[in-house]
Amino acid sequence: MERIIPTVIIRRSLVVLLVPALVFLLPVCSNINIFPVSEDKALGASLDAQIRANPKEYPILRNASAQAYVQRMIDRVIASPDVKYRKTFAYTVEIINDVKTINAFCTPGGYIYVYTGLLNMLDNEAALAGVLGHEIAHAELRHSTSRMTKAYGVQLLMDLALGNDPNRMVELAANAFAGLGLLMNSRDDEMEADDYSFRYLRSTSWYPGGIKYFFENVKKRPASDLERLLSTHPLPQDRIDATNERLRRNNIPSPSEAQLNSRAYAEFKRSIGGPRTGR
Repeated sequence: MERIIPTVIIRRSLVVLLVPALVFLLPVCSNINIFPVSEDKALGASLDAQIRANPKEYPILRNASAQAYVQRMIDRVIASPDVKYRKTFAYTVEIINDVKTINAFCTPGGYIYVYTGLLNMLDNEAALAGVLGHEIAHAELRHSTSRMTKAYGVQLLMDLALGNDPNRMVELAANAFAGLGLLMNSRDDEMEADDYSFRYLRSTSWYPGGIKYFFENVKKRPASDLERLLSTHPLPQDRIDATNERLRRNNIPSPSEAQLNSRAYAEFKRSIGGPRTGR
């Protein structure tokens, strides 16, 4: 007679085998992620709903043409062959109408938000394309759920494997998202996202080093203007140096106006009430 092994025994056996390995691997391996891609999508949709339900903190700009302008830029960036979740993640954008805040962020699953303060600070499309590529990279590389794996991975796997508390994942995700805490990026995350932004822009007509103009403008601003940005995006000098090194290594010459598109960007800024400036 065939022997039937209860599911709970199989689960407990998996825990015995997997948890010791994860205890060792999670602190040292940056690319382990126990969450399925579907969870990135669900978490992003949940956070998007929270943001839309809080117009006091996140006042969305009601300007369809401006939103479409930025969305078209995103659509061009995600056409890169290096973007693998373009048909899986949302990759939609909203502009948050806050001229005092210089920031942009992307949730898991590709919901992107850009503040008018950041849009007004930039001088050309290539700079914005670099920032958008950077945010897309955070979603593509699944940085948020990777950090959740490091923070909760062993306990979460034990709960799921043993069938305990099926709502554990939802609870942990909600705690991690409190105050956008899950979007606080490490220096390694930022450097990796910068590198992928460069790769994405190589397949577009924009100058692939456009993000360096963002860095340069940030350096000119007082720290008091950058509180929200610095809370989620550390900006050390080595990120600027790394961008310049990518340009040198790939023999990228100085950009032309066509690669920057500063004139069109100046018109865009005027449409959202920003200063009309260009390079």
